[in-house]
Amino acid sequence: MTSRVGTAVQRHITGLIAAAAALGMAATLTACGGGEGNDVTLKLVAADYGDSAANTSQKYWDGLTAAYEKDHPGIKIDVTVYPWTSVDAKVKKMVDSGHAPDMAQIGAYADYAAAGKLYPVSDLLNVPTQADFLSQLSDAGEVGQTQYGMPFAASTRLLFYNKKLFKAAGIEPPTNWSQLAADARALKRDGVEIPYALPLGPEEAQAETMIWMLSGGGSYTDDVGSYAIDSKQNIKTFDFLKDDLVGKGLTGPTAPGKLNRAAAFAAFAKGEVGMLNGHPTLMKTAAKKGVDYGTVELPGPDGPAKSTMGVADWMMAFKQNGHRKQIGDFLNYVYDEKNVLDFSREYNLLPVTTSASATMAATRSDAKLWPFLKTLPDAELYPGGKTSWASVSADVKQQIGSAVSSRGNPAAVLGRLQVAASAAESAE
Repeated sequence: MTSRVGTAVQRHITGLIAAAAALGMAATLTACGGGEGNDVTLKLVAADYGDSAANTSQKYWDGLTAAYEKDHPGIKIDVTVYPWTSVDAKVKKMVDSGHAPDMAQIGAYADYAAAGKLYPVSDLLNVPTQADFLSQLSDAGEVGQTQYGMPFAASTRLLFYNKKLFKAAGIEPPTNWSQLAADARALKRDGVEIPYALPLGPEEAQAETMIWMLSGGGSYTDDVGSYAIDSKQNIKTFDFLKDDLVGKGLTGPTAPGKLNRAAAFAAFAKGEVGMLNGHPTLMKTAAKKGVDYGTVELPGPDGPAKSTMGVADWMMAFKQNGHRKQIGDFLNYVYDEKNVLDFSREYNLLPVTTSASATMAATRSDAKLWPFLKTLPDAELYPGGKTSWASVSADVKQQIGSAVSSRGNPAAVLGRLQVAASAAESAE
């Protein structure tokens, strides 16, 4: 999602006056009528942001829906939470079998929007709620100039470093690539097992790839939104990774193409990693294990990177069951400032609304999130508005690790990815 400042939030909502009788004619999974005055059960499938049974997202949704149902007799919200490893597939299976949920909170929306299965956001939310989304996130939720994806949670990336290991090695956190490589060499000399963790394994290689592309002045796409995976900047970036980090033995015993993000984060929390790129949830994991960490802006070739990667997860509403009015009313409640803040604080994520962001920026107890919050306005997101992105992302996950292997050729690997991406884009 590469768009920056969108115009979607300026459009007025025009769809909330549709006849309630039309809602009553829609087929539903629950066999409940959709007209006003009838009991309605809305089905929501959501992703789990918790890291244990104690803070599973199911508890968040159970509390939120209980409060909502108390003030809305006749409306029931049935929420099922799945792990991130399966939630997208679960929703796809439901949709493909003709049993779409009313709402889904998952990782991508564009395929469903392109297939005509989603309500436009302007048909659901009132003007104040829609206008409260951060502008670059609203814009990133568009397909064909119409917003279908509602941002639900956001995060950005910073460089995490282990203060104890850095002090022992007598080094300071880096501001550019040569300093990063020098710090990694010093950490290795001091016996650190993984001076720099480079997770290019299939779990989330597309994220680490984009972080490094941005730090080198490139990205997945160019200024007009076309894929530019094999740009000169990106080739230079992966040449640096291959020659100056991986080739020098500075990324640990596991080949980057086999190292997943979860394993890299776990190793950092054990004190085995000197530095790595991370998102806000790593703070809680590291602190729980007693790791004294610091964060700095991502280093670039000659100084701090001009941009970092932002990630947004999405809420969407399916048209299949009707219930547009009831769905819209519930989602207006979901995006109330208090609820947005409660969720963001529970899971160390960034608010997706202007009002909640302003409150977080002014609240001292949220200070640990301020460095991430500061980078969000200029962060660049995946090109998720492209229906081709899912296949491009899958290709990156499978192939990018080979670019930095001992026999790897970054230009060749990036070139193959570019050819496949261009073909996928042409087929949109």
